[in-house]
Amino acid sequence: MAGRRAALKAIDWVAFAERVPPNQRTMFNNLKTRSDAISAKLASLPEKPAAIDWSYYRSAVAKAGMVDEFEKKFSTLKVPEPVDTQTALINSQEAEAVSVSWRNLIKILLLFPQLDKFKNMIPFDQMTIEDLNETFPETKLDKVKHPYWPHKPIAEL
Repeated sequence: MAGRRAALKAIDWVAFAERVPPNQRTMFNNLKTRSDAISAKLASLPEKPAAIDWSYYRSAVAKAGMVDEFEKKFSTLKVPEPVDTQTALINSQEAEAVSVSWRNLIKILLLFPQLDKFKNMIPFDQMTIEDLNETFPETKLDKVKHPYWPHKPIAEL
C-alpha cells in the first residue's frame, strides 16, 4: 500500500485554491475535506493486511479438511489490480501543454520589441507619409517592382 501511496502525486492545495472562483469556494472546501478524510483513512491502514491464523480455525471448525481447503484456495487466489491506462496519456498531454506554453512564451518575448516600437512611435494622426514609411518599412512604395502604382500598366488590362 505504501508503494502505491508513494507513487501518487501530492496535491498542491494552495495553488489549487488560488485558481478556484469565489462562487465555487464551498465546493472546493467540500472536495478538500473529503480528500483529507480519505487520505487519513488510507494512511491509517496497514501496508499489508493481518495474516490469517489458520491454526485457530482448524481447532474451531468441526469439519475436518474444510480449513485446509480454504487455506489452499486463499493462497492461490490472486486479486487482479486494474491496469493504469490513463497515466501515460495524461503525462503526454502534460508534456504537450508544457511545450505549447514554452512556444507561446517565446512568441510573446519575440513580440516585445514590436511593443516598444508601438509605444515609442508618433501617433497616427500626427504622422506624415515619411514617418509612416520610416516606422513601417513594408508600407514604402517600391517603384522598381510597381512602377505604375496605383494604376495598372496597359499590357495587364
